[in-house]
Amino acid sequence: MGVMTGANTVGTDRDGDVAAFSRDLQDKGFLLTSTEDVINWARIGSLHWMTFGLACCAVEMIQMSMPHYDVERFGMAPRASPRQSDLMIVAGTLTNKMAPALRKVYDQMPEPRYVVSMGSCANGGGYYHYSYSVVRGCDRVVPVDVYVPGCPPTAEALLYGLLQLQRKIRRTGTLVR
Repeated sequence: MGVMTGANTVGTDRDGDVAAFSRDLQDKGFLLTSTEDVINWARIGSLHWMTFGLACCAVEMIQMSMPHYDVERFGMAPRASPRQSDLMIVAGTLTNKMAPALRKVYDQMPEPRYVVSMGSCANGGGYYHYSYSVVRGCDRVVPVDVYVPGCPPTAEALLYGLLQLQRKIRRTGTLVR
């Protein structure tokens, strides 16, 4: 379920690409690219996340948005409205009573929409896995793109998960033809 982050998965040499890009831009004076690449670049740089803090993991999610970690430098900002958000962070224990509200908020988000499941309880029920009132993973209610493990996961782990989501968006095209 995780994403490999070894030295073999980095891709091409970015410094060499940037130098070649600078030379071409100085020589020709214009830039050629595909529309899909521009749209994916814009999506990566403007992820607005809908906060869905349900339990103790929400404290770490709030900490991640504070100046110490400054997630806005990566192009992500919190939004209070699902109609203006394209990313939902489910942080904490999802109960059967709250599951319809989670689905309703997810359905109100515009396409393409992404979900990050944060913490053991959101991933699979956590300590309360056998309770009658707990959903055993928010992936039973909404499709999840990135899982962030831990109880509670640190703010660094959530930030790493969000960066992995950006890599996933960059890899997969989101235009439908």
